[in-house]
Amino acid sequence: MSPTTLPAPPEHGHVTFLGAGPGDPGLLTLRAVEALANADVLVAEHEVLDVVRTHARQGVAEVHTDADPSVPGPGTPQLTVVDGASTTAGVPVVRDAAHLVMEAARGGRRVVRAVSGDPGLDTYAAEEMLACASAGVPFEVVPGIATAVGVPAYAGVPLRDAEGADVRFVDARTASDRCWTEVGASDGTVVVSTTLDSVAAAAGELVSAGRKPDTPLTVTVAGTTTRQRTWTATLGTIAQTLKQAKVLPSPEGGRPVIAVVGERSAAAQRDRLAWFESKPLFGWKVLVPRTKEQAASLSDQLRSYGAVPHEVPTIAVEPPRTPQQMERAVKGLVTGRYEWIAFTSVNAVKAVREKFEEYGLDARAFAGIKVAAVGEQTANALIAFGVKPDLVPSGEQSAAGLLEDWPPYDPVFDPIDRVFLPRADIATETLVAGLIELGWEVDDVTAYRTVRASPPPADTREAIKGGGFDAVLFTSSSTVRNLVGIAGKPHNVTVIACIGPATAKTAEEHGLRVDVMAPEPSVHKLAEALADFGMRRRMAALEAGDPVTRPSERRPGARRRRSTT
Repeated sequence: MSPTTLPAPPEHGHVTFLGAGPGDPGLLTLRAVEALANADVLVAEHEVLDVVRTHARQGVAEVHTDADPSVPGPGTPQLTVVDGASTTAGVPVVRDAAHLVMEAARGGRRVVRAVSGDPGLDTYAAEEMLACASAGVPFEVVPGIATAVGVPAYAGVPLRDAEGADVRFVDARTASDRCWTEVGASDGTVVVSTTLDSVAAAAGELVSAGRKPDTPLTVTVAGTTTRQRTWTATLGTIAQTLKQAKVLPSPEGGRPVIAVVGERSAAAQRDRLAWFESKPLFGWKVLVPRTKEQAASLSDQLRSYGAVPHEVPTIAVEPPRTPQQMERAVKGLVTGRYEWIAFTSVNAVKAVREKFEEYGLDARAFAGIKVAAVGEQTANALIAFGVKPDLVPSGEQSAAGLLEDWPPYDPVFDPIDRVFLPRADIATETLVAGLIELGWEVDDVTAYRTVRASPPPADTREAIKGGGFDAVLFTSSSTVRNLVGIAGKPHNVTVIACIGPATAKTAEEHGLRVDVMAPEPSVHKLAEALADFGMRRRMAALEAGDPVTRPSERRPGARRRRSTT
């Protein structure tokens, strides 16, 4: 148990005031993740819930915070209860935040009240804590990374250095004339929390209070997320900069921003320190047309490059129509019918594992049997099952590569001449034919069927055809055929990346121009190749003095030169 965990009396429950950080889910603390895993109720604004709900247990009730303009007081939080255990239809009940937090804690429930940034800097968290204290509801506080600190770090703007200048934090919504006068008279760094359409007014307050108009200024919106965007200007030019960038006027002018005023936000320094926005695929919306299970690790890798992966299943995996053949083969594993079992995909591993669980078997059933895996992903799936493969291709990660390393049958050293090959119903005959040529008998068994998935939602289909995606990763010929079949052909501004020559050929047959090809048939190498493409594209724009844009930001119909990796 964490030393900060408090026992929760059943009659009162327990409340954890939790800082969710500035927006990047990776900035949650370990203690925050622990508290979320034990929560019965989550209370937060919609955007904060998106950050924390991933770590909450299944079935947790959610209480959404919304601003109610009919209630006196600017921005006073109101909470709409959305109880996951209730299916009763009706008008949501609106209460003030403190009462709803305590109401949620009744009956011994553990409540997490998540706020953006850090609870100590939240406008209303202290009032809610006092209400809990008055009502005898035990609570604890889990600090988070303050937005005013985390956003400048992601924007490449250090708040202090060896010179040790003062740092002042100002909330422009509540700042008094005295506050503006004090920060205007100082030469320290000022971090201003404001909105996009109020930045110029805040800059004007600082100039009126004594700051020079040529003082450097950075403005960051959607900080720490892949939607982050930062503008560099001065107090005197920020209004013109936002207008020239066509950021304002805008219906989204009310979006919160962090502005940093001072020499440490100078453009020359930020160009060298902007580590986040300079990631090779920063902000790229990348379509990953794979099954959901297969897409997870690839999506994580894309996020590490700054991309926003969008998973669209193009293949659905279903059991074989006649399961008897698979059942006989699995029983044959136990009775010693096979010398080898060869797995050609993660789905094949999953199919055998599910059949094992059905019969009450585990990885020990592989004792005495040699195991082969066609590639790295399949090998990892076996290791997760508790089985270390005896054979993985040393060269090309494919059926052909596996055959290159597969030993011929030798009646002296191999007591059994039979191989169990669980695979998809549409798999090619390459591996079967090669094993037979090496002298092996093969039980070629349909372990699962692959069928075309249902079409994605209409907005996703429109984004695919209209150029809303910056790149598409094709990991097989079937993903090309199925994506085009269920959603249409990607727009010509979209970067097309293929895992190998066969997939590239299929893409070209469908009228697509292939921009990126993996140096070897691996999904991780494919993601690396796309990142390299993005970095070269970024560097070319900077060297030419052009703004760095995403492919989807190009003019509709603009022609592109073919690029290769």
